[in-house]
Amino acid sequence: MNKNEPPQILRIEPRWPVFLTILVVFGLTAELPVRVRLFPQWFVFIIAIAALTAIAAVPISGAAKRWRRIEHIVMLVIVAILGSATTMSVASLIREMVTPSRDLDGLLLLSSSVGMWVSNVLTFSLLFWQIDRGGSEARMNDIGKRPDFLFPQTGAPDEAPLDWRPTFVDYLFLSYTTATAFSPTDTLPMTSRAKLMMMVESSIALTTFAVVAARAINILGS
Repeated sequence: MNKNEPPQILRIEPRWPVFLTILVVFGLTAELPVRVRLFPQWFVFIIAIAALTAIAAVPISGAAKRWRRIEHIVMLVIVAILGSATTMSVASLIREMVTPSRDLDGLLLLSSSVGMWVSNVLTFSLLFWQIDRGGSEARMNDIGKRPDFLFPQTGAPDEAPLDWRPTFVDYLFLSYTTATAFSPTDTLPMTSRAKLMMMVESSIALTTFAVVAARAINILGS
């Protein structure tokens, strides 16, 4: 056992927001049109069950180190799969848009772009939550890790509760603002990997809105 890690995790972050997020993001992925879907529905259901099982096992086991490690690995794999699926789906829609022979359905194109934008936000919120400071239980119990993000509560300790730690909702808000403002807002990236993750999310969001959604609105208005 790491000498810096306490023998027992005393504080466990509630997993229900993460559980709901996984249900939503996999539901959106499964509902994408077949022609832009990277994986079949049965595969989506399998990886969703794997993710939900890993998430549920952590609080049930009392945040045992083995289950925290399993959750970390499973979540990173899931994020990679979801990120690839979203990127390929956006690329497929753009390919359809530049093919003159295709008759595009503006409403379907718009709904698909909104679904992929939401999936992008939720996927990166899971990634930020899992990566920053070594994960949720490491943050909750001050097991020393270098922070990837500087939250305003950290910079203004007098304005926040003494035991404040970032939870999943904070990373969801971070992901949302990154995908809407295309830049840092109240939370600053502190490491190179955090900056790269925010760049990738912003690029996907910008492409989805500026190219796909704009084309869909143009079709609906014509």
